[in-house]
Amino acid sequence: MEAQDGVTTLEEEALKRKERLKNLKRKSGNVDNFSPNVNDKMPALPKPKFRSYRPQDENLKDAVLEEAQPVAVEEEVKDLLEAANEKVVLEDLDISTLAPRKPDWDLKRDVAKKLEKLERRTQKAIAELIWERLKEGADDNLGAMVSMSENRVQDVD
Repeated sequence: MEAQDGVTTLEEEALKRKERLKNLKRKSGNVDNFSPNVNDKMPALPKPKFRSYRPQDENLKDAVLEEAQPVAVEEEVKDLLEAANEKVVLEDLDISTLAPRKPDWDLKRDVAKKLEKLERRTQKAIAELIWERLKEGADDNLGAMVSMSENRVQDVD
């Protein structure tokens, strides 16, 4: 890095970069107020609006807003009173919706599908075991199963 006229190349690049940034700011309208080359006018300040304050200065009295008028609510209140006077018809109410639910009702609801699937698999597995025993041809197993099923039928009756 050699010095050219007392300014190094890095300093030259920094000066160019600063100049580009100034140009960009000038184009976008974000000119620094402290820069010496400001020729643009300052943006207009917002005018005050006095809602609940009464200014004493004559110049500010034109910025006072009108007082807000209350909304008429008589009709709305009358409708609410009429609705309150109507009697509730008990025939329209469903008693099942009024009864409290058990604390675990949502768990049972969520698990019901899984239990159905598990029950089907269990029944299928039992059926496969029975078929395997029948295929073995063991007559004593077949007789034992028939006697067990007869005992179950008698227990149910």
